[in-house]
Amino acid sequence: IFETNTFDFEILVKRMRELSFLTKGVRIKISDERSGRKKDFIYEGGIISFVEYLNKNKETLHRKPIYISGEKNGVLIEISLQYNNSYKENLFTFANNINTEEGGSHLSGFKSALTRSINQYLQNSPLSKNFKEKLTGDDVREGLTGVISVKLSDPQFEGQTKTKLGNSEVKGLVETLVNEGLSSFFEENPSIIKSILSKVIDAARARDAARKARELARRKGILGDHSLPGKLADCQERDPSRSEIFIVEGDSAGGSAKQGRDRRSQAILPLKGKILNVEKARFDKMISSEEIRTMIAALGTGIGDKEYDINKLRYHKVIIMTDADVDGAHIRTLLLTFFFRQMPDLIDNGYLYVAQPPLYRVAAGKKELFIKDEEEFNDFILKKVSEKEKVLMENGEEISGAKLVRLVNGVIKFYESLSKLSRRGYSTRFIEFLASEGPTDKSFFKNKEFMDKFFEKLQKNGFRIRDVQLDEEGGYYEFIVTETHNGGQTSSVNWEFVSSPELRQVMGVSKEFRELKKVKYIFTGDGEKREVSDPQELLTELMEKAKKGLMIQRYKGLGEMNPGQLWSTTMDPESRTLLKVKIEDPVDADDIFTILMGDKVEPRREFIQNNALEVTELDI
Repeated sequence: IFETNTFDFEILVKRMRELSFLTKGVRIKISDERSGRKKDFIYEGGIISFVEYLNKNKETLHRKPIYISGEKNGVLIEISLQYNNSYKENLFTFANNINTEEGGSHLSGFKSALTRSINQYLQNSPLSKNFKEKLTGDDVREGLTGVISVKLSDPQFEGQTKTKLGNSEVKGLVETLVNEGLSSFFEENPSIIKSILSKVIDAARARDAARKARELARRKGILGDHSLPGKLADCQERDPSRSEIFIVEGDSAGGSAKQGRDRRSQAILPLKGKILNVEKARFDKMISSEEIRTMIAALGTGIGDKEYDINKLRYHKVIIMTDADVDGAHIRTLLLTFFFRQMPDLIDNGYLYVAQPPLYRVAAGKKELFIKDEEEFNDFILKKVSEKEKVLMENGEEISGAKLVRLVNGVIKFYESLSKLSRRGYSTRFIEFLASEGPTDKSFFKNKEFMDKFFEKLQKNGFRIRDVQLDEEGGYYEFIVTETHNGGQTSSVNWEFVSSPELRQVMGVSKEFRELKKVKYIFTGDGEKREVSDPQELLTELMEKAKKGLMIQRYKGLGEMNPGQLWSTTMDPESRTLLKVKIEDPVDADDIFTILMGDKVEPRREFIQNNALEVTELDI
């Protein structure tokens, strides 16, 4: 029945979180026995908590979300909304707990009532003396986060993916309830409605300024349908499905890309410097940015709710191509922010890609090879190890070729995991001891007889054990182990540690680690052999020997490659690697862009601190 029976933990987590928000007070637990990951959801506030969750990293205009609920003609309606200082609306709608991504009658009713209620209140407000225009739906929804949930006995779903509510009677019911609810709320909370009115009036004025800026840009030919920017090196092909555009960082790389491209189907648009951060900019400021206007004109879609048309997109592959350094990563993030906020259809339709230029160039004599990432580079060096190197075990056995590579590969993975665990405060010596003398599977942590013997071994090898107890939920033994030497470093062995992917990897390669510990000698080039003290020294020796005679260049920028190299490695459809940009969870994606590109510093600092341990290559 199903094409695949592999469950995606992240997709299930997203859905379980939604259901927990929508069914107030219900606890939902999900655990993945493959990886040990667990989540536990319970939200006493229901959809109020949902809105707070969506706005958690945004600056809100009022502390508590507005909440409206009631029953009309047998239809249960719940609505929660809260304004923030951003410029985008973020509305989620549900019918019988089904995510109606395409909206429908409940969303239409909400939008109509919100626009009417705020306009009515504005007419009787002192603010109307200085603002005579009528607010549009876009104005009143700028910076609005909301959740609309209805429950009805006979839902009718429409739309291409059946995620649009079609019950026409629901529109009027929602409209009536929202009108009543907002009217009462505004009367009881004059300070909140005053701040909301101030924001939506600013939005209306910015909309008018954006219209004037757009008209001016169009008169100058910058956003016109038939005028293309001078920077653009267009392709000959006019069929969008057979055309692609590279948005390239810098004039230097842009020049190489123009020379190296296939003119028939590949267009090049160089961008100068960092583009505007649209997360912090209003629409009128955004289209005043020269680089943004150039990009909009090149793509041909127009911009803004009323003028944007995905069907006018001139290329069905929009490829971001930036350097591999910090500046390149920043520019790539700025571009992704622009597309996520202003042209999400490009992502939804699978038109947005990120180029993968090589990280390494390896030359030996007249031959050269381009390598895309660290993993491929390690594989290349390991292949050299298998061809050239051999080692001698303490029992006299010689190891070389595929067996040696298997052992070395396992030890590389071991030290990767060891490094991560060490950065989290675990003793390196304890992890090495665990790999060479301890359990080979996490189920051993449930076995009292085995654990008693393991504790004895630990104590004989310079470790102290304390606070041994059985975790009731997982059934695992927890304890604290302290080194008696090296400053007495302490490691806490608990459920989080036992179920971590790093420990699982350590256990998965412990056999290789134990075997490589028995290696006594490495052969040198002249047939002699040299003693090695541990797997780390052996690993370093083997890798360095394999690199001899190779010229290895680690690229920082696209400009370091000539046109031919850029074509063969990054632009040639036959040999290149492209990453397609996908949004699996819009809520998480919105949160990440808000944290990384928004105004609030504290969430960004916290994000960096929480993820810094996972960084293996830091470019300073």
